[in-house]
Amino acid sequence: MANGWARDGAIQDQIDDTVKDAVLSARARLPLGEGSEYCDDCGEDIPQARRKALPGIRTCIQCQSKRDQQMRTAGINRRGSKDSQLR
Repeated sequence: MANGWARDGAIQDQIDDTVKDAVLSARARLPLGEGSEYCDDCGEDIPQARRKALPGIRTCIQCQSKRDQQMRTAGINRRGSKDSQLR
């Protein structure tokens, strides 16, 4: 059931677009190229299991966790209500 002037299925389209954007964002953050045996940030060894699980990885788990915490996401407001635009 669509709201207001929206056509039927518009809500599902918004959900699909949000999921698609999240998948594309995650793929863009995947490591590319040749990996490293040592962390680019702290110089510690990167465990073999991590390098095998994530080919192309260049940071240890601790440094990657710090990077992930600093990362900000800018979402797209897909809702049409004024209330959601004020948040």
